[in-house]
Amino acid sequence: MNPPSTLYQGLIERYRARLPIASQTKVITLCEGNTALIPLDNLARAVGHDVKIYAKFEGLNPTGSFKDRGMTMAVTQAVSEGSRAIICASTGNTSASAAAYAARAGIRCFVLIPEGKIALGKLAQAMIQGSVVIQIKGNFDDGMRIVKEMATVAPVAIVNSINPYRLQGQKTAAFEIVDVLGRAPDYHCIPVGNAGNISAYWVGFSEYAGVQPKTAACGYCTEYCAFPFPAVTSTRPVMVGYQAAGSAPFIAGHPIAEPETVATAIRIGNPQSWDLAWAAVRESGGWFDSLTDAEILAAQRTLAATEGVFCEPASAIAVAGLVRDLTRGKIRPGSLITCTLTGHGLKDPDTAIKQSGGGMVEVPADSDAVKRAILDNL
Repeated sequence: MNPPSTLYQGLIERYRARLPIASQTKVITLCEGNTALIPLDNLARAVGHDVKIYAKFEGLNPTGSFKDRGMTMAVTQAVSEGSRAIICASTGNTSASAAAYAARAGIRCFVLIPEGKIALGKLAQAMIQGSVVIQIKGNFDDGMRIVKEMATVAPVAIVNSINPYRLQGQKTAAFEIVDVLGRAPDYHCIPVGNAGNISAYWVGFSEYAGVQPKTAACGYCTEYCAFPFPAVTSTRPVMVGYQAAGSAPFIAGHPIAEPETVATAIRIGNPQSWDLAWAAVRESGGWFDSLTDAEILAAQRTLAATEGVFCEPASAIAVAGLVRDLTRGKIRPGSLITCTLTGHGLKDPDTAIKQSGGGMVEVPADSDAVKRAILDNL
């Protein structure tokens, strides 16, 4: 029985005409995409600038991060080519997503994670969903190097962002932003780790503007779809990418051998989409910048406490960065700004609890004690 025509069937079906996929291909989906674009009105008032800020909350995807957008495309393509297994290196979110989509497709999943450098929420997902988790005594960049080698000696398909189908899926977030707003934002602020996402968003915004970006070399898969696509908007945003100070190769201008940051999702010293990310920033007239762990965590607390949006630390860097750039005058007053929150806060609950300002009050189990606790904290 076919699903009702009103049932949302995932981003591939929604944007099939703009994606490199054959009409007869079986789609592997968890109904990803269609995530909320949340107005951050309290934040905008707090910074005291005449701006409109929206958060594209990708933590509302099925496995809690933006990785699902690319994974539905990558795994769909892998299965269509006859792959029986996929492999990835991961700081956490990619492994969780790969494991879920492999389970959905009925194929094996192998994930390489850095020892002691993965948030438990993400590790739990990868394990419960049946992937083979291989922990290496090294960092993400070591894992990425090994994954590339494995693809030449074992029958596995790589689903990291070097897979061009990953970026094709991730570009759909830009489509959704324009679909909701009815126009492109003036600025789009985004966390940068492996740099596939900033590259993909720029492709998406460009395609919707009827422009073929130089980043088309990112692996435009033109077998089933070809540029130009019909334009939906006439403008493209300035792209602004933020990195953690201890893991900022784009700021340093070279790879970082031992990246360190509390924002584990962007603890990557040698981004695989280096050239593409630079192209996105330069073509759009944007920039890269870095923030300290203290600034990242402060933004995470602010979002949760003032907007009710609980994102992981790596996501919060986009908000920390845009607020600082507004204060410095790098972002123009009166602008429409969107930012990507890449993952849900429950991905890394330990970090959230450690820095929580909410606290816990212990009292006897009687009404008077509870009343006193309430009145003391009003």
